[in-house]
Amino acid sequence: MTATPRSRLLLKLDAEFEAAARAGEQRRAQVLRAQRAMLLARQGDLPAAREELTHLHQAAFASPHPELGAWLHLAEGLMTYYTDFGTAAIERLQRALSLAQVAGAREAQVLALAYLAMLHMVNHRFDALGHSLERGLALATEDDLQARARLYLVIAMTLHHADDAEGAAPWYAKARACATAAGDDAALSALLHNNTQFRVAAVRRAALQGRAPALAGLLPGVQSMDNFDHALGMHALTQVNPLLRAQVLVVTGAYAEALQLFEAHLPHALATGLERMGSSMLADTAWCRAQLGQQEAALAQARESELEIDPRCDTDDQAATHSRLAQVFSHLQLSDDAQRHGALAQQRWSDFAAEQARWREVVRAALEKGH
Repeated sequence: MTATPRSRLLLKLDAEFEAAARAGEQRRAQVLRAQRAMLLARQGDLPAAREELTHLHQAAFASPHPELGAWLHLAEGLMTYYTDFGTAAIERLQRALSLAQVAGAREAQVLALAYLAMLHMVNHRFDALGHSLERGLALATEDDLQARARLYLVIAMTLHHADDAEGAAPWYAKARACATAAGDDAALSALLHNNTQFRVAAVRRAALQGRAPALAGLLPGVQSMDNFDHALGMHALTQVNPLLRAQVLVVTGAYAEALQLFEAHLPHALATGLERMGSSMLADTAWCRAQLGQQEAALAQARESELEIDPRCDTDDQAATHSRLAQVFSHLQLSDDAQRHGALAQQRWSDFAAEQARWREVVRAALEKGH
């Protein structure tokens, strides 16, 4: 098995695999190979992960065992998530959790709960998030560095999304410490991405709601994600980076540069699982065109954004879409459309504030019960 020398955890897994293989510990070697496939998926090397998993599925078919099955479902769940960023991965992870419980494989249980918590948070499943966090925190030991890094990151993400950046900060620090101790560079990449993504979201909300955005250091932060991922060969989240940069550029008024990024990267992102963000970024694109004097194209893009609004998408994305469209239509002197979207934006921002309060309560309750 070959390793990427830039990935510390991958080197560690390879060494443990070779030791298990030499000792004739076949099942241990298979579990380590499944863990390796998980890491490859998290790093964005999906073809290599699929090659590993194909071999392991053949082995599992010949000699089934619930522990190996749990790790395989964990790996397949992450493969599914990093392929389309949708909800289909949840079923795989729940199956992994069930098999891990049958096998008494505590490490797999904790990791399954950690990743389920992440997906429940992303998909606004409040009760399921609280349940997964509570169980994961209660089951994790000091040795579960990868799982604790992910659990702490989910707590930080949730609080950050709930407009509590101060409360999120110590949990980002805890996640970073665990990921560093585990040599988990993919987790460190995820931490950088999520921290920056929520900072961008907060800046965007502030600008759309007429408040002063905290822009200091934000563009360099987006660039640092690119630098980190490039240095360590990470590919899982790189498609998001140009769109984050474009959103910041819109807030700073660099409309031509933002438009170039949207035109180059938005179609691919929408085709590969990020369509829930489509309406708000199309509205941003329309705003750029309006500011650059492309009035006809701006109107066409605004109408396209209207068609892409999905009531199932995140409340803050809906609110951002309506806020931006209100600005576009006002600029285009279409007052009825502007007023309609302005009213919808006000309602969605109110709904989002209620959601933020719910996020904070979910984390508080999980910490009380899980620790």
